[in-house]
Amino acid sequence: MCQLLYVHVFLCCLSMARPFCPSQCTCVFHGRTDGTGTRSVLCNDPDMSDIPVNVPVDTVKLRIEKTTIRRIPTEAFYYLVELRYLWITYNSITSVDTGSFYNLKLLHELRLDGNMISMFPWESLKEMPNLRTLDLHNNRLTHVPTEAVPYLLKITYLDLSSNKLTNLPSDLMDIWPPFNGAPISNNASQKIVLGLQDNPWICDCKISKLIDMSKMADIPVVLMDPFLTCSGPENLAGVLFQRADLDNCVKPSVMTSATKLTSPLGSNVLLRCDATGFPTPTLYWAKSNGSPVNNTVQESPSEGTRWSIMSLHGILYKDAGNYSCKAKNVAGNAEATISLSIAGTISTTILPMRSSIGTGSPSQGTTFTSLPDIPYSTSPMSTVLPGTSTMQYATAKKPKGSLKQTKIQQGGNGKKLAADEKSKKSDASKSVKDLKVAEETSDSAVVLWTADGLPNDAPLTVVYSPYGDDDIKRTEETNAGSGKVLLEGLSPGMRYSVCLVAKGIDARKDPCIDFYTVDNIEDNGQNQLFIIISGIACALVLPLIALLLYKILNLYCKGRNTALDAEELEKDSYVKFETISMKQRTLNSHPTELWARRATNESERMLLCSRSSIDSQMTYKSDSSRSEYLC
Repeated sequence: MCQLLYVHVFLCCLSMARPFCPSQCTCVFHGRTDGTGTRSVLCNDPDMSDIPVNVPVDTVKLRIEKTTIRRIPTEAFYYLVELRYLWITYNSITSVDTGSFYNLKLLHELRLDGNMISMFPWESLKEMPNLRTLDLHNNRLTHVPTEAVPYLLKITYLDLSSNKLTNLPSDLMDIWPPFNGAPISNNASQKIVLGLQDNPWICDCKISKLIDMSKMADIPVVLMDPFLTCSGPENLAGVLFQRADLDNCVKPSVMTSATKLTSPLGSNVLLRCDATGFPTPTLYWAKSNGSPVNNTVQESPSEGTRWSIMSLHGILYKDAGNYSCKAKNVAGNAEATISLSIAGTISTTILPMRSSIGTGSPSQGTTFTSLPDIPYSTSPMSTVLPGTSTMQYATAKKPKGSLKQTKIQQGGNGKKLAADEKSKKSDASKSVKDLKVAEETSDSAVVLWTADGLPNDAPLTVVYSPYGDDDIKRTEETNAGSGKVLLEGLSPGMRYSVCLVAKGIDARKDPCIDFYTVDNIEDNGQNQLFIIISGIACALVLPLIALLLYKILNLYCKGRNTALDAEELEKDSYVKFETISMKQRTLNSHPTELWARRATNESERMLLCSRSSIDSQMTYKSDSSRSEYLC
C-alpha cells in the first residue's frame, strides 16, 4: 500500500510540474541536456474561434494558424512575458485592438499575414520595443498613415505586399537609406528587407522616393520583388518603376538672403528664404538649440515657389545662433542655415544680496559695517573690461526708522575709490533731456532731444512701441548729436511710448514720453470732398440725360403719329363706288329722301344722300329701270 501511495504522489507532482496545454493546441518542449529549453505551441484547430487563454507561460513561440478567429482582444498575450515569436497567420482576423500586444517586451517577430485586416493599430507597436520583423502581407490595408512612421524605425523586415496600397507617406521613406542621411554600409546585418509588390501603386510624386529607390543599386534596402509595377495613372499603367518617368515632380531647393548676419543689440532682424519645387514645398523655421521659432510669415506667389520671412524684434544675446529654413514636399526636402551674431557682447557680474557686504581685507584697509536686514536693490550692471577692476555697490531703500551709517576707511585703494566716485559723478552729469515729439502724422512722428554732456557721436537707441504693448518693441539706432529721429510705419490714431537709451548712462534716467498719432482726418476730408463733387456732377448731368431721353421719346412718338395720319389719309383719299340697294321708304320719310345700307368690315353704317345735296342727284327713268345713285 505504501509503495502504491508513493507512486500516486510522484505522478501528481509530475503532472503539476508539467504546464497545462490547451485542448485544441499542441505543446512541444525543446529541451537540452543541461535541463534548459524552449517551449513552442501550435494551435491549428479549424473549430477554434477565440484566442486561447491557457497557453503555458514559458512559451517562446506561439503559432495560431488556419482557424476561424476573427478578433484579437486587448491584452490577449499579456502573461506570455517570454514570448519571442508570434504567428497568427491565415485566419479570419478583421479586427486588432490597440492593446492586443500589451506586455510583449521580448517579442522579436510578429506575423499576421493571410488575414482580412484593413486597419492596423500602428501605435500598438510601442508595446514591443524589440520587434524587428513585421509581416502584414496578404491583407486589406489601403494606406499607411504618417503617424505610423515613429513606430517603424527599428523594423528591419517589413512585408506589406499583396495589400491595397496606392502610395506611402514621404516621411516613411525618410527613415531608410539613402534618404535618412546615414552612411551606406555593406554589412549584411544592417540590411532592411521590404516587401511592397502586388499593390495597386499610383505612380505620382507621392511615391517618387520609392521609385527612385527602385532605380538605385548597392543600397542597404533590399526589395523582395525589385520589379514593382505602376497601376496608374493611365499613361503609366503596367510600367515598371525602373522605367517610370514622373512629370512635374521636383525636389525642393532652398536659397537664403544671407548665410551669416551680424546685428547690434536691440535691433530688428528679418531673415528670409525662398524655395522652389513641385508640388509647392512648405517652409518652416527651426533653431539649432531646438527652441521654438515664432513670428514667421510665408506666401506662395505662384505654383512651385514659396517664400518665408522670420522677424526678430529687439534682439537679445539669447537670439544668437543658427536658424534653419527647411523646405519639404512629397518629392523630398532641403534646408539652408543662417548664422546670426550679436554685436557688442557685454560680460556682467551680479553680486548676491547680503545684509553685510565688503571687499578687500583688513590689510588693504577697507572695511564695511553691518547693515540691518532691509531690502536691497542692485545698481545697474557695469561693463567689465580686461585689465580694470570694478566695484559694485548695493544701495538700500531707507525704511521708516533709523539706519546705521556705513564707514569706509580707505587705505591703499583710496585713490582708486576716489577715481571711481569722480567717474560716477561725471557719468551722472551726462544725460539726454528736453525729450519731445513734434510733427505727428497718421503714420510718422519726429522725436527731438538735447544731449547734455554726451559727445555727438555717442550711440543712442530710440525704443518705441504701442502704449502698454512691450512685446512688439521697435528700435532706431542713431547718435546723441543728431538731436532728432523720424519714426515711420506707425498706425493712425494710436498712443505710443518712446524712450531714449544711451550707453553708459543710468538706465533709471532714460527719458520716456508718450504721444498720439493723428487720425486720417485729411483722408476723410478728401473722401467727403469727393462725395460732394460727385453729387454736384450727378445733379448737373442727370437733368441733361432726362432732357435727352425726353427729346428722343418725343421724336419717336411724332414719327408714329405721322405714320398713323398718313395711313388714315390714305384711307380717306380714295372713293370706293359701291352699288347701294334700295330701302323701302317709310310713311314719315320725305319723298326725295333715300336710305341705303351697306356692310363693311368694321360695322354697319348708314349712308345718307340728301335731296338738297349738290353732289348727289337722283334720276328716275322708269319704274322698271335700274336706279342709280351717285354719292
